[in-house]
Amino acid sequence: MELRWIEAFIAVAEELHFGRAAERLRMAQSPLSQTIRKLERHLGVDLFERNTRTVALTSAGHSFLPHARRILEEMDLARRSAQTAGEHVYGRVHIGFSGALNHKTLPPLTRALRQRYPDVDLTLTGGLLTQAALNQLTVGALDLCFIGLPVSTAKVATRLIAVEPLGATLPLDHPLAQQESIDLADLSDDSWVTMPARHGSSVREALFAACTTAGFRPRVAQEIADPYTALSLVAGGVGVSLMPVAVADIMPAGTVYVPLSRPSPTPTIASGIAWNPENASAALAAVLQTADEVLPTPDR
Repeated sequence: MELRWIEAFIAVAEELHFGRAAERLRMAQSPLSQTIRKLERHLGVDLFERNTRTVALTSAGHSFLPHARRILEEMDLARRSAQTAGEHVYGRVHIGFSGALNHKTLPPLTRALRQRYPDVDLTLTGGLLTQAALNQLTVGALDLCFIGLPVSTAKVATRLIAVEPLGATLPLDHPLAQQESIDLADLSDDSWVTMPARHGSSVREALFAACTTAGFRPRVAQEIADPYTALSLVAGGVGVSLMPVAVADIMPAGTVYVPLSRPSPTPTIASGIAWNPENASAALAAVLQTADEVLPTPDR
């Protein structure tokens, strides 16, 4: 497979028109069509559906496109790295995070990386709960991810970065919304908003463990993967929830965060970062070193 075949495929895939793609590549349309056919023969699949009027990607073409783009990106990074060997850290690091739960940990890391390593390209993927993030990490789609701890897999390396108490998130019109702190058992008759079980959420596991300790099993009214959307559902009166204290200063209108007085000690949730220890990327090493400084391991 030749690099120019990849470039030709991406141009046609983005333009969905052989004439415009040929003009973009500064070549004639006939050689471009021949190049695409060579690539299709090499792969053994059709990448485009063609007729006299339209060009469309096949399912194989849709599947191939993100990988083709990544090949060109990696080639560009390799070129830049070779041209400045020994002078700078170059590379691309894909980071996964949940969203609202990382609003105090992700920004200081990315800010420090932009300042220290401007030639390290960061690709950020949000909305990932723990198990989904670990799945992407183990298949190489992510280089680093923010997760809940502990994890059961030995395929990744992890480091603790935060231990936070859990508190109740209530709609403003809830009878306990104005209390300074509450006994979790007092919410036993409420409906609950939680993360989906199938996503392997550490927040969900901590919530159920805390409720069990308080003597009840929460009655789940709604499951939602995004933590901030879960808070919005709380605001809408769908149910109550438990969240780490970090969300207390980003609560949506119509909600309130109330600390727990019982059970005692206050239930907590641990979070950290995870990465593949076999990944020898200099860019990832730079990210991990920076994370050691800006996200130090807390004293437990």
